[in-house]
Amino acid sequence: MASDRGIWWRIAFRNLGRHRRRTAITAAALAVGFVASVLLIGLSDGITWEMVENGTRVITGQVQVNDSEFIEDRSLYHTLGGADGVDVENLLAAAESDPLVEAAAPRVYGGGLLSSGEETIAGVLMGIDVERESRVTILLNGLRDGDLPTPGANEVLVGAEAARQLGIDVGDELVVVAPAADGSLGNDLFTVSGIFYTGLVALDRTHALLPIGDLQFLLALDSDRIHEVALRVPDVWASPDAARNLGSSVADLPGVEVRSWTEFRAELREYAVLAETFNGVIAAIVFGMAIFGVANTMLMATYERRREFAVVRALGTSPVRVAWTVVLEGLILGVMSLVLGALLAAPLMIWFHNAPPDLSSVFGDFTMQGALVRPILTVRYSVDGPVWAGSALLVTSLIAALYPAFRAVRVPPADALSGR
Repeated sequence: MASDRGIWWRIAFRNLGRHRRRTAITAAALAVGFVASVLLIGLSDGITWEMVENGTRVITGQVQVNDSEFIEDRSLYHTLGGADGVDVENLLAAAESDPLVEAAAPRVYGGGLLSSGEETIAGVLMGIDVERESRVTILLNGLRDGDLPTPGANEVLVGAEAARQLGIDVGDELVVVAPAADGSLGNDLFTVSGIFYTGLVALDRTHALLPIGDLQFLLALDSDRIHEVALRVPDVWASPDAARNLGSSVADLPGVEVRSWTEFRAELREYAVLAETFNGVIAAIVFGMAIFGVANTMLMATYERRREFAVVRALGTSPVRVAWTVVLEGLILGVMSLVLGALLAAPLMIWFHNAPPDLSSVFGDFTMQGALVRPILTVRYSVDGPVWAGSALLVTSLIAALYPAFRAVRVPPADALSGR
């Protein structure tokens, strides 16, 4: 039986070699379809990764630890651990002990007024640990002018749009007024140490960054009272696992909630799911068009071999074996195309991944789903893309062979041998 099956494989392979140019053109068309699908899926994954990375790396982090009531209203009073606070260093150590987590940074938030001369705007005050924050987000990488604030020196970083509205520059003085946790009205004079720019207008227009200790003093909060811990998870898709791990570690703290970006940036998660689904649509469209060309080629080859099929049928070969030969031709053609496509796609994927074309000079940066996206055509390596495209290619080859196989067994041997 094994040798019998081998005969039909050899016959199918030989039949493809009869018209090598036609076979080569068909295989090349399928290979180009595979390359196009893999590249398009890789580009789609690259855009999705860029959105998620920038949407979480600019300021939010990939995982956040908050008091559950703070999430609802972002009240000044809802700090981690309540009025008693938490051991901040132990909490940060627990977060960074997870191998999925690269770094953790504490934060304090407040709301107040920023004034300079006759100009006043409402702003979000964000207290940060400068060293830790730079390891978690790229917020401080956007420093356009000046220097980072020095703890204890009453210095502040201001967003570029806020600085423009206030008419201030590096070295100018800024009055900050904010309600404090003890019921008083905190106010102090700060020096603008630098101006940052993120490209997100809402952020650049409203945020002022202070060393965490300075903001805690302004808001009358003890050093163990913080509103948030943000975590950096290099593999953004592992963020839910990191959140679960940390949630188990801090389960004894009352009211603490640990969330990954898939929860607090749900719009990004939905876009990522949609983009992943679209990968299958890409493969279906590309190979849906290719299937007609392959079917036409195989149907032509089947028509040219009507007398051959009639002879083998007259010698007692079953219709199933005849149909099986045609299907094997489609399968062999698909495998050949897949190998050729993989050889063509590999260097292109490597090139687009390591040296992606940068279209920033043409289009500039833009925002999507609240994330800054750079028009850089980076492809992401993944298993899903080649698997989707390879599976679609083989399915296309097999489906394209079904109708020619059906036509091959429908030819009456007597009519074909008599020339009718």
